[in-house]
Amino acid sequence: MSEILNIHYGTCSWKYDSWKGLVYPHYDKINHLEEYAKVYSSVEVDQWFWSLFTPDKPPLLPKLKDVEEYNSVTPDNFRFTIKAPNSLSLTHYYPRNTGGNVVENPLFLSTELWETFLDTISDLKPKTAAVILQFEYLNKQKMPDPSLFLKMIEDFIKSASREVPIAIETRNPNLLTKEYFTLLHDLELIPVFLQGYFMPPVFGIIEKFINLLPKTIILRLHGPDRSGIEEKTKGIWNKIVEPKDGELMLLTNLLRELAERDTEVYINVNNHYEGSAPITIDKLKSHLKDK
Repeated sequence: MSEILNIHYGTCSWKYDSWKGLVYPHYDKINHLEEYAKVYSSVEVDQWFWSLFTPDKPPLLPKLKDVEEYNSVTPDNFRFTIKAPNSLSLTHYYPRNTGGNVVENPLFLSTELWETFLDTISDLKPKTAAVILQFEYLNKQKMPDPSLFLKMIEDFIKSASREVPIAIETRNPNLLTKEYFTLLHDLELIPVFLQGYFMPPVFGIIEKFINLLPKTIILRLHGPDRSGIEEKTKGIWNKIVEPKDGELMLLTNLLRELAERDTEVYINVNNHYEGSAPITIDKLKSHLKDK
């Protein structure tokens, strides 16, 4: 085979002028997503994640005109992995929005808000590979016991609409346990693996729990130092500034193993991983080709 066919390559967001020549043509008047969809088969939508602000304001939800546009400029076989609004996944308001006070979010895992959100993205449902619920670290003040968190996930999933596939991402390494992956498996949820920040390398985690993985997983390649790489690139994302060739070779081997198990993989690459998500994808595709 020349490339593994059950991999969907995409990036985290898509509108970067510095991708001209890599993804987009050089002329100015373009629809970035329309041009992007000519190159890649999927994309991660993160713009709707930022939803929860101050307690006196309602959550911000997707605008109909954006949803309609994203649907109209992408082909039927294009797929979106969409971050759910953080008004659903944050247990508490950010302290910067509450004057430093600890204020619970009454909308945390609200099935009513979930249904409202799904209604707003109705046009995109046929193209939605997954809606990602991204949970922060959740210290003991916010979530006193991991078992409580898992129970809240279970209760939500059992009562929430399953019109679209649901994916779960945790930013707490301590939650990556057999109990966690068993729950996701039993509830038919898609696990999201994050390479970067303060999470352990995805390679060992996936190998350890590979027998509990469903038919689809999501890999998000981010990198360990967001501000550091931004300083190097100055916001110009058209070259590699922090190569991770060793990691990419490990990832290549892992993807081949997952392919043998017929696992569908969505790879969402962030510019902050190496400095240019499109170039990282090209490197990964090259590694996966038979020599």
